[in-house]
Amino acid sequence: MPMLMSIEGKQQQQPHRCKMNNSIGRMARLLMAHVGSNKSGGSKMRLLLLCSLTVSFSLFLLFLASRSLSSHHPPLSPLPGKGYTVVINTWKRNDLLKKSVAHYATCAGVDAIHVVWSEPDLPQSSLIDSLKKVVRSKSKGNREIEIKFDVNHEDSLNNRFKEMKDLRTDAIYSIDDDVITPCSSLEFAYTVWNSAPSSMVGFVPRMHWLRDPTETCMEEQYVYGGWWSVWWSGTYSMVLSKAAFFHKQYLTIYTNQMLPSIRDYTTKNRNCEDIAMSFLIANVTGSPPIWVEGKIHEIGSTGISSLGGHSARRSKCVNDFAAIYGTMPLVPTSVKAVDSRSKWFW
Repeated sequence: MPMLMSIEGKQQQQPHRCKMNNSIGRMARLLMAHVGSNKSGGSKMRLLLLCSLTVSFSLFLLFLASRSLSSHHPPLSPLPGKGYTVVINTWKRNDLLKKSVAHYATCAGVDAIHVVWSEPDLPQSSLIDSLKKVVRSKSKGNREIEIKFDVNHEDSLNNRFKEMKDLRTDAIYSIDDDVITPCSSLEFAYTVWNSAPSSMVGFVPRMHWLRDPTETCMEEQYVYGGWWSVWWSGTYSMVLSKAAFFHKQYLTIYTNQMLPSIRDYTTKNRNCEDIAMSFLIANVTGSPPIWVEGKIHEIGSTGISSLGGHSARRSKCVNDFAAIYGTMPLVPTSVKAVDSRSKWFW
């Protein structure tokens, strides 16, 4: 398990740290002995001792930092016969799409890449051919990663969660075309999802908050909390589907069993399909999602979240969905999954 691997890795580093500590100790003892034998130069020697200890401690810290930066652990291997499908939602950003496909084709656990296409024009054959070529060139080993365009004739954000009947994996990694997840973080998140496959496991946490009851002029009961509220409180109740794992069964439920009024809502407002999926999974499981610590890189800045009034619209979605459900299914939590192999302290 990752936790045990981390403990073993830290134990192997201990002898090096002990040697460094012993060297510093010997230097200090020699200097102190010299100070004791030379009373007249005591002040100068004390200053020299202080400087030497400061330099030695600084070198020790640099040593630890270099060990942390240079040490690398083997990537987590996908489970035998398993893997995951990367589902990329894209919209008129072929340059970003190409970068995303090229990156995810290098990740060990990827079995297939599906591109959700909702543009009015069909994808050009040159684009399809170039992406197939990129996938073949980037794939490692004997893997044959399937790349497929899921073409939709209706422009709706619900398309990213449309049922896919030809999937070869249970695990779905839902991602936006402008988000890059490092392969090491992706593989760790996949192992977390395997431990709780009914959960939504992702990198971008959000929270719903009860509004202050003293604000009587406000009709909305809940407030959508962005990243800063999660950072401040350490509490979240959603992980956004711009970078999250979930089971393929939720595509079927979203398409065929979720209330049509919610799908109509997201199509009309062009927002909150990710909140709708969080509501759906929480309602099915009665449990919170799982936030995985990991860096993601956003390579675009023209999405919906960059528009003014975004938080207010998201708050309205949370309240409207709660009204449609007749309850609040989202469950807050403060648990975070951390890959301890890359941590000094955990």
